[in-house]
Amino acid sequence: FVINLNKPLPMKKILLVLLSISSSISCSSDDKNDLISQVLVPDNYSFQRAGSNTVSFLGQTTRLNMAVELKGALGDPSKTETELNAMYLSGTGFSSDELNNSGKNLSGKTASYGGSTTAKQYFTDWISEVTGVVFPAWNSDASEGIPGLYTDEGGSGRSVRINGKGLEIDQAFTKGLIGALAADQIINGYLSSAKLDGGTNIEDNNNDVLVEDKPYTTMEHFWDEGFGYLYGKEVDVTSPTLETGDVLLNYYLNSLNKNESYTGIAKVIYDAFVYGRAAIVAKNYSVRDAQAKIIKVNLSKVIGDKAAHYLRAGVSSFEAGNKADAFHFLSEAYGFILSLQFTQKEDGNPCLSNSEVTEKLETLMAGNGFWDRTNVELIAMADEIDAATGLVTK
Repeated sequence: FVINLNKPLPMKKILLVLLSISSSISCSSDDKNDLISQVLVPDNYSFQRAGSNTVSFLGQTTRLNMAVELKGALGDPSKTETELNAMYLSGTGFSSDELNNSGKNLSGKTASYGGSTTAKQYFTDWISEVTGVVFPAWNSDASEGIPGLYTDEGGSGRSVRINGKGLEIDQAFTKGLIGALAADQIINGYLSSAKLDGGTNIEDNNNDVLVEDKPYTTMEHFWDEGFGYLYGKEVDVTSPTLETGDVLLNYYLNSLNKNESYTGIAKVIYDAFVYGRAAIVAKNYSVRDAQAKIIKVNLSKVIGDKAAHYLRAGVSSFEAGNKADAFHFLSEAYGFILSLQFTQKEDGNPCLSNSEVTEKLETLMAGNGFWDRTNVELIAMADEIDAATGLVTK
């Protein structure tokens, strides 16, 4: 028999999968073991049941929109610690009632699965520091150990607002959130067997038991929610552009996809999301898990690449005499290094453990932080990250 996952749409490929046949199918045990279903996989991420769309990830879109607005607020010196904490911790204080009344927040989904919950502390500490240290020195001249404004007079002409160690807190915060929120929720949360198979999810999915008043099963919905943390701000998820701003994981996936060494990685990830969702409909969990691994490993490459890339960009900027540029790039690297503990390699382990991440972050902030870092130190750290991720970012 053939399962048509999305009948109204043209189909692209046939995926042969062994199905777990539910007890509702009338056949002998021997027949069950021999049954093979040809599952037609749609061209894009579009799935229906009885004519109703079964894909839903509104909560993920909401949190991504919160992350975008919070990034802007972290660069607004009129904001108070109370206001920024309301946005991050409570999910209120945003410009739209839709976000403020959503009942959702960012902090509750930050560093929830992988790495260590100690990573949560970075974000609340950064809110305290940006409002208590950086904002009061907004137009003061920064120097070693002194927060404020630092501008490259020649070269790039970039201006950065930094703490006394040269850290642009809004950059570190948002790049850290890419890993601790988006990547963690996808890699260690929604696409994990523990989440997908929890409770009665397998039995319910096998028997098409739907969430109350919804057209989808819990397992289908969990997969969709993982999908939403990557594509939740796309105008059309059947044809994603990956161009939704540098707060988001998909923006950096797009960047890596343009690297000639990784051309096509965006399609690999998208197709794996489609195939994995199709496998859930087909009740084939080994195929689902294989697709989940493809997604996890390849998304981790995005974070690994950017962590080392921005360290080297800092080196190039120091060499060119553009210290503000260097501070900016190293702040991005700092956030992506924090994010590395939420990744996953082929062996199922993160690219860097929480303790390894902590050691690198402490090294970067030693003494006067970025003011004291040498190019030799930064290149060595980038090389270490390359070795840990298996990537080559030189």
